[in-house]
Amino acid sequence: MKVIDEFKAFAMKGNVVDMAVGIIIGAAFGAIVTSLVNDVLMPPIGMLIGGIDFSDLSIKLSNPIVNSKPVEILYGKFLNTVINFIIVAFAIFMLVKALNKFKKKEEAKPSAPPAPSQEVVLLTEIRDLLKK
Repeated sequence: MKVIDEFKAFAMKGNVVDMAVGIIIGAAFGAIVTSLVNDVLMPPIGMLIGGIDFSDLSIKLSNPIVNSKPVEILYGKFLNTVINFIIVAFAIFMLVKALNKFKKKEEAKPSAPPAPSQEVVLLTEIRDLLKK
């Protein structure tokens, strides 16, 4: 039972839960970016360069087997994936930049001086009593 208790304590730590939430949101964000690139950005870009659909761009290699699908290098899909990566990387860069700016503002705020320790309070009381 000790291993189960240790695992439960590990799994319920804030960092693990935060990481799980981040992974789920990251996957959803990846799906949004993929749709943005494939469905919104690439069709107009393809139209501007002559009606090319990037996802259909490929190089067909020779097919040694009759009646089978030809072997292809799908460089159009690769281009879409590279654009996905650039958009995600830029979004993460902007997010980290904003967080760093927020942290600097938090650090710049003056903080209240720390409360005196019990020893200092006790010594102050002794001093005040001696003065009387």
